[in-house]
Amino acid sequence: MAIRAKKQFGQHWLKSETALNNIIRTAQLNKGDRILEIGPGTGVLTKRMLPYVDKLLAIEIDRDLCKLLVKEYGEKDNFLLLEGDFLNLDISSILTNFPDFRNYNKVVANIPYNITGPIIEKLLGTIANPNPNPLESIVLLIQKEVGDRLVAPPNNKIYGALSVKVQYLANCEIACEVPAKDFRPRPKVDSVVVKITPRKLEKEANNPKFLETIIKLGFSSRRKMLKNNLKSIIDNNILEKVLIELNLNPLVRAENLSVNDWIFLSDKLETIINEK
Repeated sequence: MAIRAKKQFGQHWLKSETALNNIIRTAQLNKGDRILEIGPGTGVLTKRMLPYVDKLLAIEIDRDLCKLLVKEYGEKDNFLLLEGDFLNLDISSILTNFPDFRNYNKVVANIPYNITGPIIEKLLGTIANPNPNPLESIVLLIQKEVGDRLVAPPNNKIYGALSVKVQYLANCEIACEVPAKDFRPRPKVDSVVVKITPRKLEKEANNPKFLETIIKLGFSSRRKMLKNNLKSIIDNNILEKVLIELNLNPLVRAENLSVNDWIFLSDKLETIINEK
């Protein structure tokens, strides 16, 4: 009996050889890699990765698919399957019993559209609490709209809080587009393969938690000028002076600020607020 995709898990299985090959190429796999695959599904990507890596840890929430994966790959020495929700599993604790699969250095996965943001946050951490053990790279097949937001530059209508938060923690690039017809069942939107490479900025915020706060406030109402969105924490006149000092237009909106602009603004505002 064929296993059908389950809507509650957001399952859309990739059937394109070209797209699968593009994912593998983007991941730049080598024999020393320890891979985490989130939502392996029927194992089409798993099958291609196993011969090229040291270890592959797969996490699948669907019990029926887990049975299929165990049947297909359970005898492989370099394969370990955990059944459960990636977002809720305490992976580090579980892997104390499987030391060979700890310290995975790359993530390669076709993930559900509806939990893309939380998955990326669990992998990267946040501005205030970045992943203390950053991954070498994260290659994900995600909804095109989200991928476009991850790589969007300032002064772009899709550049938002997600763009700033992720770009603070990592370099992001779109490797290729994957049309809806390449999936079974076919989703309503197209997808992209995105490569996220964690890194540290040369200039980090003095108070990352405060930076997170002003980013959230700044993008809370995109049509409003930044000074109006931040008026709950800083006087308009003071903020205008700070923006001018930073060579920014006093009428600027959140989407006009680069990641570095946000960092310098955060540092300056925090100093002023602390002096009061």
